[in-house]
Amino acid sequence: MSNGLLGIDPESVALLLREVATSEILPRFRNLKEGETRQKSPGDFVTIADESAELALTPRLEAMLPGSVVVGEEATAKNPEIIKALAGTAPVWVVDPIDGTGNFAAGREGFVSMLALILADDILASWIHHPVSGEMAIALKGQGVAIDGRAAVRFRQPAEPKGILAYGQRGAPGIAQMVDRRRDQVNQVKSSRAAGIDYVRMAKGEIDFTFFSGIMPWDHAPGALIVRELGGHIGYIRHDESYRPSEALQAAGILSAASHDTWRDIHRRLFRDE
Repeated sequence: MSNGLLGIDPESVALLLREVATSEILPRFRNLKEGETRQKSPGDFVTIADESAELALTPRLEAMLPGSVVVGEEATAKNPEIIKALAGTAPVWVVDPIDGTGNFAAGREGFVSMLALILADDILASWIHHPVSGEMAIALKGQGVAIDGRAAVRFRQPAEPKGILAYGQRGAPGIAQMVDRRRDQVNQVKSSRAAGIDYVRMAKGEIDFTFFSGIMPWDHAPGALIVRELGGHIGYIRHDESYRPSEALQAAGILSAASHDTWRDIHRRLFRDE
């Protein structure tokens, strides 16, 4: 299974995610103490579970692939220079220890742990793990997507696509306002408030597109490979070229859809003047 993955065994990575969720995340779920949750910026929460899980993952990922670099959400919040590794030549692990921290902190089950393995801006593999249910989605470049070991079906072209619009304070100025004005132009369903969960919903055929105003790679690189492997398209809204993680700092919102045609249709409805 490790062909094309720099010698990495995908199941070993999945096991690591499960172990860290069991040791660092689940014991703190609905058990956070005073002072163990704070805001990095308005609406952007971090908890001791996020930080502890990332600290537990980082050395083990580096040991699993010598010479690799870990770009973790929490480490990057403290040292923004870390993100520049995405444009380098070393293999990169992109880590989101808890995607959906707001849900986690509120005691809601809508959170996941996510990883992506990237080389020269090319996403080779990704993992999205739901600690509460145990569900694990794994995408491997050129090999498809499996959810709990069962192959996901490639996307079908929807007659009338439905999807989520997740926008707010994150992202380029003016994008949220534009989407808010035009949201009635698309068939919108409720977001889970965790990008990883919404990408897995796409893989299950529950939704056909996603839009996020926030574009950081730990939120989207894992899901981007799922979208690609199932025949969909994902890209930043200011052009329809395929998604590149290293461009996040210069990009606006990110849109994914079950096909390139659907992507262009949703983009036209929401961003025709962008």
